[in-house]
Amino acid sequence: MNDKRNAPIGVFDSGVGGLTVVLEMLKQLPEESFIYYADTAHVPYGPRDPEELRGFADRITEFLVKQGCKMIIIACNTSTSLSYDLLKQKYDLPLVGVIEPGVDKALEATANKKIGIFATQATVNSGVFQRMLKAKSPETEVTAQSCPLFVPYVEAGVISGQEIEKAVRLYYRPLQEKGVDSLILGCTHYPFLLPVISYVTGPGVQIINPARETVSRAAEILRELNIQAETGRQPEHNYFVSGNPEQFRKLGSMFLQQDIGKVEKNTLFMQDQDCQTY
Repeated sequence: MNDKRNAPIGVFDSGVGGLTVVLEMLKQLPEESFIYYADTAHVPYGPRDPEELRGFADRITEFLVKQGCKMIIIACNTSTSLSYDLLKQKYDLPLVGVIEPGVDKALEATANKKIGIFATQATVNSGVFQRMLKAKSPETEVTAQSCPLFVPYVEAGVISGQEIEKAVRLYYRPLQEKGVDSLILGCTHYPFLLPVISYVTGPGVQIINPARETVSRAAEILRELNIQAETGRQPEHNYFVSGNPEQFRKLGSMFLQQDIGKVEKNTLFMQDQDCQTY
């Protein structure tokens, strides 16, 4: 049991966006070890073919399971929307996505039953947020807006400035016209843009960061299954990428405001796996 309790939690995303989930893990689950996999060779996920993205999620999850992870957090809305059911059926361990926790929080927060969603094109096209919100609250009016510029900006380390504000205003306009009072950040990259998004939307709109709710849900499951890490232990944090390790190390250290240490390159997607440490 001790081995299971002290095993790492696997976390994956297309890039640095899932570090918003890691930030919450460091706050809410400080004794838990984790292995983070960033598929930076294929970011952004939004414009890609859904079947291709399911394949990516499957390969990454298989890798994390082989590393001995006790739980997987899909820290990517696109992967959650397209792959959650597939992964749930295939792998026998607790699996937490980022969509339902954000939906539940938005329904709790809204006063006028008008909820907006910022997400990638793939997530918007999947309709997963719209379906889940309607299933839980049929009278709720949902407006989903794809934001294709956001992920490339964040992956480049650009999270403020006039270009960001211009993009936010462009994407927010249709939601503003619908009178939304709650806005789900339906991509884990987007909370890094929260100061600009909050400035544009103003105080009348509650912005839902699903990362916070996702980690709370994960903590509940760990307690229910009695597999939370032992008190007082020193956790280990390991990072893998499919793309440029040095770029990820720089951005990761900036976003987490601490040196994340070595980052290992492991493509998973090539027959001859390329492993490097930076």
